[in-house]
Amino acid sequence: MTATKMPDNFRCGYIAIVGRPNVGKSTLMNVLIGAKVSITSRKAQTTRHRITGIQTVPDAQFIYVDTPGFQTRHSNALNKTLNKTVTNTLISSDVILYVIEAGTFGPADQQVMDLLPKEVPCILVINKSDRVKDKAVLLPFAQKVAAMRDFAAIVPVSAKLHFQLEGLQSEIKRFLPENQPIFGSDDITDRSEKFLASEIVREKLFRFVGEELPYTSTVLIEKFEQEGDLRRVFAAILVERDTHKSMVIGNKGARLKDISTQSRLDMEKLFGGPVYLEIWVKVKSGWADNEAGLRAYGYE
Repeated sequence: MTATKMPDNFRCGYIAIVGRPNVGKSTLMNVLIGAKVSITSRKAQTTRHRITGIQTVPDAQFIYVDTPGFQTRHSNALNKTLNKTVTNTLISSDVILYVIEAGTFGPADQQVMDLLPKEVPCILVINKSDRVKDKAVLLPFAQKVAAMRDFAAIVPVSAKLHFQLEGLQSEIKRFLPENQPIFGSDDITDRSEKFLASEIVREKLFRFVGEELPYTSTVLIEKFEQEGDLRRVFAAILVERDTHKSMVIGNKGARLKDISTQSRLDMEKLFGGPVYLEIWVKVKSGWADNEAGLRAYGYE
């Protein structure tokens, strides 16, 4: 859907958000667009798909693309697919936000920096700057990282506290091409409600089961129906082993009930209406190392 014609100097473009896992990329995008379209978790490798978040203001449309954190720990088909998604997104973006954590720069950050194409303007975003007790150390840290590459701008932010985000958007807008909007002014994502439902369940799965569950677990929406305002969602959590299944279900089904309740509440908030949700847990081993299986479960 294309919005009505905007002023001639209207700017619109794609902004890739990249960085190693757990630097706050998804939180940053959600806060920038003012809605939760990308899931967050303390568990690494939460974001697995290219998620588009859209924000439209009177003179610009920002199309943010939240990418999976670049994976270095495993070389299975899933991680190869995730890394391919990151590199493809970088090449096709108008601006790149390279996100690092204040005070921390390690080999994984360097590996992502090495992927950044020279021809695309890249803004260094130093997130979680509120966690640095001694603000005097922020400047030398920023200078040290900035010396490694020619960045278009350097902006310390705190996505969690909404600090310096207006300044970040001003910097982004300078590099967006003059274009009419690609999406409608009320659109916040290009993803379907069915996809967003699966992501919400996956977020709660990681939140309630945490480190006990392998990162290869995923969620499949088997049926998504809408009758008026009511949405009926039937979801399957796919795990690798029977032991993982019992972890997810919990004692007398308590953990699965928590996952279901919190998922339903989040869906109702995002979709703006009542949701009937049923979740099953199924064992499906080896799906993360099978390219045909990955495509069947929606991985690009």
